[in-house]
Amino acid sequence: MLTVDFSRFPLAPGDRVLDLGCGAGRHAFECYRRGAQVVALDQNGEEIREVAKWFAAMKEAGEAPAGASATAMEGDALNLPFPDDSFDVVIISEVMEHIPDDKGVLAEMVRVLRPGGRIAVTVPRYGPEKVCWALSDAYHEVEGGHIRIYRGDELVGKMREAGLEPYGTHHAHGLHSPYWWLKCAFGVDNDKALPVQAYHKLLVWDIMKKPLATRLAERALNPVIGKSFVVYATKPHLPAAPAAAEADEPAAAPATKTAEPAAGKPRKSARPAASAAKAPAKSPAKRGASSTAKPSAGAAK
Repeated sequence: MLTVDFSRFPLAPGDRVLDLGCGAGRHAFECYRRGAQVVALDQNGEEIREVAKWFAAMKEAGEAPAGASATAMEGDALNLPFPDDSFDVVIISEVMEHIPDDKGVLAEMVRVLRPGGRIAVTVPRYGPEKVCWALSDAYHEVEGGHIRIYRGDELVGKMREAGLEPYGTHHAHGLHSPYWWLKCAFGVDNDKALPVQAYHKLLVWDIMKKPLATRLAERALNPVIGKSFVVYATKPHLPAAPAAAEADEPAAAPATKTAEPAAGKPRKSARPAASAAKAPAKSPAKRGASSTAKPSAGAAK
């Protein structure tokens, strides 16, 4: 189950992609299938080991085209182990609501994204998330749980402050909000409640079969109760730096002649050597032990 819409967020074969806070790897797997050079990074070592296994299985099964690469690694989102301008694409999905220093995470993502590169940020939507918080303290007051609820304009504003240029937004997973409302009403850890079980079966059926009826229903529900808010942005090129005026022009030159600044060119980022490189919508806390991810089924984070 993907939150990023790749029809709005184009990905080319060979693009260097960082899936930051990858969780179970759903977006990393899709980027790998599309021929990218993927780095899936998360602080949860158990999830990273599972993602690495699925990368290997995908390669063996021929699911990734020639030239694609994939690496799973542990790391800190506030101290990324990559040089400046290392990636063409950065994805961070359902992560920033967990991190106290969200501005620091944005700064690190901007640093490792090349000028002209693209970034996709997804967070829980304000309205549906407020309902969850109102129904259950256990939904968010857990270790690693959600510590904030973003308003859409707040997130877009923080991205602009970080130096990004947002170009599009949308909402996703409209069918999933009622599931989490049921979970919060009956108990976040109570999977035996009949309404929760029944709705979960509906979601799994929808993810596996993708019937037209539920696709149309979700499309209608997304603008109203979509569980996730998605923002797409680019990192602008550096402004052109004019060359120094020709101060040493011969004195004999006509008085009316002035020096023309040389046309500046945007700085091009150096491409490093080949980078080493949840399905209801993601739960509020990262629970590595309970996460499973099957690439063929669009594993959820």
